[in-house]
Amino acid sequence: MTSYCCFCIFLLIGAKVIRDSLEDHVSGTGVTCPLGYFPCGNITKCLPQLLHCNGEDDCGNQADEDNCGDNNGWSQQFDKHYAKDRYNKMKSPYAFQTKTPECLADSVPAECMCQGLEIVCDGAKLRAVPSVSSNITMMSLQWNLLRKLSADIFKKYQDLQNLYLQNNKIRAVSEHAFRGLYNLTKLYLSHNKITSLKPGVFEDLHNLEWLIIENNKINRISPLTFYGLKSLILLVMMNNSLDRLPDKPLCHYMPRLNWLVMRRNKIISLNENSFSSLQMLDELDLASNKIESLPRYIFKDLKELSQLNLSYNPIKKIQMDQFDFLIKLKSLSLEGIEIGNIQRRIFRPLRNLSHIYFKKFQYCGYAPHVRSCKPNTDGISSLENLLASIIQRVFVWVVSAITCFGNIFVICMRPYIRSENKLHAISIMSLCCADCLMGIYLFVIGAFDLKYRGEYNKHAQLWMDSIHCQLVGSLAILSTEVSVLLLTFLTLEKYICIVYPFRCLKPRKCRTISILVLIWIIGFAVAFIPLSNKEFFRNYYGTNGVCFPLHSEQSESSGSQIYSVVIFLGVNLAAFIIIVFSYGSMFYSVHQTAITATEIRNHIKKEMTLAKRFFFIVFTDALCWIPIFILKLLSLLQVEIPGTITSWVVIFILPINSALNPLLYTLTTRPFKEMIHQVWYNYRQRRSKRRKGSQKTYGPSFIWVEMWPMHEISPKLSKPVLCTDSPEASVTTQSTRLNSYT
Repeated sequence: MTSYCCFCIFLLIGAKVIRDSLEDHVSGTGVTCPLGYFPCGNITKCLPQLLHCNGEDDCGNQADEDNCGDNNGWSQQFDKHYAKDRYNKMKSPYAFQTKTPECLADSVPAECMCQGLEIVCDGAKLRAVPSVSSNITMMSLQWNLLRKLSADIFKKYQDLQNLYLQNNKIRAVSEHAFRGLYNLTKLYLSHNKITSLKPGVFEDLHNLEWLIIENNKINRISPLTFYGLKSLILLVMMNNSLDRLPDKPLCHYMPRLNWLVMRRNKIISLNENSFSSLQMLDELDLASNKIESLPRYIFKDLKELSQLNLSYNPIKKIQMDQFDFLIKLKSLSLEGIEIGNIQRRIFRPLRNLSHIYFKKFQYCGYAPHVRSCKPNTDGISSLENLLASIIQRVFVWVVSAITCFGNIFVICMRPYIRSENKLHAISIMSLCCADCLMGIYLFVIGAFDLKYRGEYNKHAQLWMDSIHCQLVGSLAILSTEVSVLLLTFLTLEKYICIVYPFRCLKPRKCRTISILVLIWIIGFAVAFIPLSNKEFFRNYYGTNGVCFPLHSEQSESSGSQIYSVVIFLGVNLAAFIIIVFSYGSMFYSVHQTAITATEIRNHIKKEMTLAKRFFFIVFTDALCWIPIFILKLLSLLQVEIPGTITSWVVIFILPINSALNPLLYTLTTRPFKEMIHQVWYNYRQRRSKRRKGSQKTYGPSFIWVEMWPMHEISPKLSKPVLCTDSPEASVTTQSTRLNSYT
């Protein structure tokens, strides 16, 4: 007895192990593939999902190039057999189905055309259903002015098979409007203004196969509405105003229903019995509604379902066993849904699933047995790498190195330039510190790309939710906002000193330092406020792999969207307008003063130099900020923005100012070039003297005055200049001040 019990226990344990093992294997292949990979048919080889249907035989047996199209459900069959869609834009010459050229109807209105037993009265401005022969098989009344379908209006047309009533102004449909149409197979009521359908309205339509009622204003239906439709195969009720489905099974009277389309309604909730008894249903489309939760056993009777579309619903949670009953499901659409509790267990029972569609490509790792998973990249990251493109991976290091080196070099060299404006030098060094943070941000992104190289999909969600991503994103925003505010402050400082040089408005040391401190405080506040309240801002920085909140997503909270818009389209846009206006005013002021002083010939060259510098400063600001303004505006208008554009903006466009500011504000200025020239001259002189063995010479100091050389300065400037409005003094002083600043 003891040995028997041990044998039973051993048998149960073995069965459990075998069952668990089978759950981790792909059905029919016996091959276990890691996250983000799919099997190559029956051979023991797995490939990344990215290689599925890429036009190349990566498996060697063409298995990765099979079943590329999503041919599941009735949608493909509908498009194939009904490509020239009558219920959208049907033209009269294409309405005829019969091949008989002559008209076989006894009476035809003058506004209509006839061929065989088919009558077409499209666009005839009819206000009532015309009276024609009772033996017709098709009637098309599209694009007319029908407002009501009265009782028994089609009763005498008992041979009618197809009835087209699209694009009218039908508001009311009588309960007996379709009485007597026993042979009708297709009925189209699309693009009207129908608000309700009475119970039993289709009672006599026993042979009806297609019922299209899209683009109306129907707000409520009952199961009795579809009483008598025992042959119905296709029911399309998309683009209506349904806010709920009946508590009783919706399709109790439609046992043959294969395709049910309820997308783009206003359905808030579903009943557990809404789709019960639909044992032949092949496709169910509930996309773009307002469904927040799915009852646990809502799909329990849909044994034949092959295509399910739940996309773009505010579903917050999916049960672990939600899809366990859909054993024949081949296509599942979950686009636009943030699945917070996503696990492999949810999709494991779907052994026949061949196509799956998610909101984020990172979710593909939870359905590794599915051959085609979309999207397999967000344009920034891919299943393998944090930075999808090799160009991104290379340039993130190049741009990072240029930005860091340039700004650190300026910070180190600036103290050796004896500036006539120390406060300006402090501001420039503060700007370099802010820009250097952008280089550090790119360096960290490159480092994590190296860390996750080849297996990013395993860590993608954890990375975007991590504190590291939040801090890195905060660092980028801190750098951006402080740089924007500092550039605005420097521009206003130049504007005051150039346009109003004799009003004694020169900023004081205490005031300048206070402004710089305030700018940094504002920058820290803007960057780190989104981290203070997770419920209000959600995952503000974790919407993509580079942790930069450039554009909004529909899943973002309203507070997060408003905050982002205020920063990018409020503060930054205002700063850009101020900079453009200030530089334009400065150049215009110098130009006008030169003309007034009648010294045009002496100042043309200087004006051209100033114009070039103005152009490059404003051009780089525009090159950096205008694309960001445009993207933010497009995202605000809910225009879909490819992730590739985001990656280009973050890695290439956003750091433009950070990389070029040292070049524009220090490295290309004449004082700096003169200092480098003098240092090089001293170095060559020392080497020459050493070779000759002569005594060491003492050349000019390593320190240089940040202004134009003395021989270029007007003799008048060697004397103190009082606050005056002299035009000549104005020109000379403006040029000197502008040169010293730029």
